[in-house]
Amino acid sequence: MAIYDLRPWLSTPETITSCPPGLEYLYQINQLTVCQYFDPPGVLRKFETSKTYEILNNQGQIIYFAEERNNCFLRHLCGFSRPFTITIYDNVGRDVLALHKALKCSCCWSRCCLQKLKVEAPPGETIGYVYQYFHPFLPKFKIKNENKEEVMKIRGPWLVFSCLRDLNFNLLTVDEEMIIGKISKQYSGFVRGILTNGEKFGIQFPFDLDVKIKALMLGATFLIDYMYFELWP
Repeated sequence: MAIYDLRPWLSTPETITSCPPGLEYLYQINQLTVCQYFDPPGVLRKFETSKTYEILNNQGQIIYFAEERNNCFLRHLCGFSRPFTITIYDNVGRDVLALHKALKCSCCWSRCCLQKLKVEAPPGETIGYVYQYFHPFLPKFKIKNENKEEVMKIRGPWLVFSCLRDLNFNLLTVDEEMIIGKISKQYSGFVRGILTNGEKFGIQFPFDLDVKIKALMLGATFLIDYMYFELWP
């Protein structure tokens, strides 16, 4: 694992009983920012072999570092439909989360092409899933626990591809009656959007939300990024 940023890392918190190791960072926060690490030569090269991200709290401290590893051929053959595993590390290089997506064609008009993400914390221990489910107009997802029971839903905007404003994917209760959080694709400006392949997302959730659901929202952010905002692999 390589660390690219000199900004401060959040110090390692104390162990919390019944909390998966490494998720203690999420216990007392209600916001995260996910920034794709921008490598200027990679924009021109395009054949970079991994995508990397920093995950920060609202104080600008780095909580996690995320990295996708893939071979060049698979990335460019399958594009955003490719299978991936993203590993998320903490400040001591410990593997905290693993996100797994299988190879599936992305087509909003076919029920057989709906996407699924498995989230493990620590890697090897499943804590839940993010399932896309069919809707003719809206991006919609179900968040399920390790027993595949629905615990939350996510509903995105009708116009996902607008580049002139923030786009909110709202976190809803299972009955869809209440919004309790959101994942926001943040507008970075027209010039930067053309010149870079970096993305920035904000995540908001209640302080007292189950820490595993916070981790599943983080996983959902990566799935949303790959499905709707990756212009090239």
